[in-house]
Amino acid sequence: MIDTLQKFFQFCSKENRRKFYKSIFMAVVAALFGGLKIPAIAVLIRAILEGRLNTSDLFLSLGIMLISVLGMSIIKYHATMLQTEAGYGTAADKRMEIAEHMRYMPMGYFNENSLGSIMSVTTNTMENLSDVGTRVVMMVTEGIMTTSVITLMVFIFDWRIGLIIVAGLVIYYLMNTLLQKKSHDASVQKVYTDSLLVEKVLEYIKGILEVKAYHLSGKYNERLEQAIEENVQANIGMELTLIPFMSLQNFVAKFIGVAVAAISIYFYTRGSMSLLNCIMMAVCSFMLMEGLESAGNYSSLLRVINLCVDKASAILNVKPMDIAGENMEPNSYELKADHISFSYGEKKIIDDISLTIPQNTTTAIVGPSGSGKTTLCHLLSRFWDVDEGMVTLGGKDVRKYSLDALMKNFSFVFQDVYLFQDTVANNIRFGQPDASMDDVIAAAKKAKCHEFIKNLPNGYETIIGESGGTLSGGEKQRLSIARAMMKNAPIIILDEATANVDPENESNLLDAISELTKNKTIIMIAHRLKTVRNADQILVVDEGKIVQQGTHDELMEEEGIYRNFVEQRNLAVSWKL
Repeated sequence: MIDTLQKFFQFCSKENRRKFYKSIFMAVVAALFGGLKIPAIAVLIRAILEGRLNTSDLFLSLGIMLISVLGMSIIKYHATMLQTEAGYGTAADKRMEIAEHMRYMPMGYFNENSLGSIMSVTTNTMENLSDVGTRVVMMVTEGIMTTSVITLMVFIFDWRIGLIIVAGLVIYYLMNTLLQKKSHDASVQKVYTDSLLVEKVLEYIKGILEVKAYHLSGKYNERLEQAIEENVQANIGMELTLIPFMSLQNFVAKFIGVAVAAISIYFYTRGSMSLLNCIMMAVCSFMLMEGLESAGNYSSLLRVINLCVDKASAILNVKPMDIAGENMEPNSYELKADHISFSYGEKKIIDDISLTIPQNTTTAIVGPSGSGKTTLCHLLSRFWDVDEGMVTLGGKDVRKYSLDALMKNFSFVFQDVYLFQDTVANNIRFGQPDASMDDVIAAAKKAKCHEFIKNLPNGYETIIGESGGTLSGGEKQRLSIARAMMKNAPIIILDEATANVDPENESNLLDAISELTKNKTIIMIAHRLKTVRNADQILVVDEGKIVQQGTHDELMEEEGIYRNFVEQRNLAVSWKL
């Protein structure tokens, strides 16, 4: 129990940890105020037993009780507020910390872990910490403090009963330890099914078009329903597993109270305890049980907190890429790869590639699907670090730059465009948040998307649906290009940038890109002939190697993948119905 609380507090930031510690101190003070109920009752009982109950005794008892109730209420209020702020603050801070940490994690992590499992950590896991965690910490610490104060009060009245309570607390602790062990497996299953449920829901929603198109609704509904059922069973199973042990634990707590009352009566009948003390021990036994049950019942959820902290820490402990380079600017924008290799797991994706991309030139990368084109671009822009060799920008190893300093030099237009659920204007100015509306409109015009934006319900202030779901593929691609234009980086990587653009708009878009990319270093991955034929150099990649290199005319003079590629495209164009 104590170990889990310590782990949770260490997981919190210093500021939130101080709030928790302060709230625990206040819980001690609140328990002391609560303990004043005992002398308040003792004043009345003493007066009654001595047959001299008068107004002064009543007012004294009432005064002590009022101080107890008011002091405890005020202190508990502030303690609860501190714990709530610390709990929700910790969840918010860790969500931001995880998001920031992911910026510098190797891309391989996102290939190895599903989006659902990652999202589960930032949603369910953090929700458990902010909600369940805060309540558990609050109730467990409050119960422990209340029990401790009452035990000290009992020692003041009679040390023998105090020792009996301590012996009972040892037995109670052993029962609680058994409960913690039993809750471990149940908590693991609960957290796992929570994560699986988020994953299956996300998979179902993201693939709803394919599910409908291929009449897979029943099959995927079954998978989703199975995940829901497993989550239900895990939660019910956890409760059913813990209830017997919680009942046993509560029985021990009640037995301690009964034992205290019974032994006190025994001592009284033997003449070794006064009637006043006997009655007060009975009163204390009831207060003792209340504090014990509160701490014990909520302590069964400590394992959930433990697992939640472990899951969040697992992401935060993933070693990020080495980003501690210099915040410097390159002397030139020439990119070079010197015998670079890269493997994903045991599969080699890039195999001993060397190349030079001069500043202010256009380089096209072509090749069969799965040949390593996109991975090569990711290595040049340091989305991944190479396993062997070196990539340089301006003659300096890209690993010598801080990652933020390096990324300032690159703009990207990917084949799969992601737009945020925000206004059109904010999506365009994503790479330059302080850009004026005039600059946004200028970029949109260059990207040939100003006209369709004007026709949206609220123009540039129209909220785009999640992932840009309210726009067509071509519209999303053009907004992505406008966003790249806004960043105005010296190196632009276009990964099938025109793949989703309507044929009637492709020519205008290519003209816009040509205007944008003047005096810039361009790297493009493309399959369309008109996209690559005017490039300064064409790199043909196959099975992770550069198998051909040259201009369009030079490559058309030699046998190989490129000429076959062009001839197949020309043959396809010549087909008519």
